[in-house]
Amino acid sequence: MRYFVTVRDNVYEIELAADGVRIAGERVQVELTHVDGTTLHHVLIDGQSHRLLARRGEGGNWIVHLGGRDIIVNVLDESMRRIRDLSRATAATLGPEPVRAPMPGLVVKVEVSEGQEVRAGQGVAVVEAMKMENELRAQVTGVVSRVHVTPGQTVEKNQVLVEFRAWEG
Repeated sequence: MRYFVTVRDNVYEIELAADGVRIAGERVQVELTHVDGTTLHHVLIDGQSHRLLARRGEGGNWIVHLGGRDIIVNVLDESMRRIRDLSRATAATLGPEPVRAPMPGLVVKVEVSEGQEVRAGQGVAVVEAMKMENELRAQVTGVVSRVHVTPGQTVEKNQVLVEFRAWEG
């Protein structure tokens, strides 16, 4: 299984395979131990010991406390990365790109309403596809002009879920 871990603006590809762990293609020795009942982990990387605290943050991020500081980390597996890439706007248009379903699924939650101002990156809807919930986000700052779906509704690939108009503030 491959994961894409983003720390600040750097993306690291981590592969977990039967023969071990590879980070950016290089094999490394990794052991991870969780301390039961806490958010504390002990990780041993190529013989170097580290203690870290990890907790879920907002928008699918993790907050990792390591070396006396908090680091925001985003982790995506291969399929989640593909879904995220499919849901991104492909080109600039005259107005903000609507949020579309990246694949067939079920609307679990609508997080915005018509007339609401949204910021780029803000979650607007959650769609369940292939037994995974995917939060779909606005690509640019704007105002919700139309919400086309409701929770419990099934959607098809590329179906428009939420439309926007340019924000004038």
